[in-house]
Amino acid sequence: MKILFLSVGKPNEPYIKDGVEHFTKRIGHYYPIDWQLIAPAKANNPGQIKKAEALSILKAIQPTDVLILLEETGKMLSSPGLAKLIQQKANQSAQRIVFLIGGAYGVSDEIKLSAQFNWSLSELVFPHMLVRLILAEQVYRACSILANEKYHHE
Repeated sequence: MKILFLSVGKPNEPYIKDGVEHFTKRIGHYYPIDWQLIAPAKANNPGQIKKAEALSILKAIQPTDVLILLEETGKMLSSPGLAKLIQQKANQSAQRIVFLIGGAYGVSDEIKLSAQFNWSLSELVFPHMLVRLILAEQVYRACSILANEKYHHE
């Protein structure tokens, strides 16, 4: 199984980039992993922006992908809960899990409907770049839980 982190937005600031690279490298010990950034769309209104970004998102994902959408209205998971979700998808022979961070206005309904799971990190709102760092750290934590390693303490 492979993991793709897909994010709409600008490249990471240096203070975020180092952390994202650190955890991405650690995840790579468990699963092949990649990041793909999609440039934010330039349009006149949020609806047009979401529609334009949806086209780019759909080009980046494959029909066999398991799409996990980071969504403020999604279900919150504990770290062990995320580990369980990843393990379930691996047990179902998922070829690739795609974790998607949408744009500033979220994602289109088409993308929401194609997601197999909507995940909320928190009731708080975070900048997109910080979400990338939190996502990378939490997926690494989930991998360490699945491997019964010491990173996560209960």
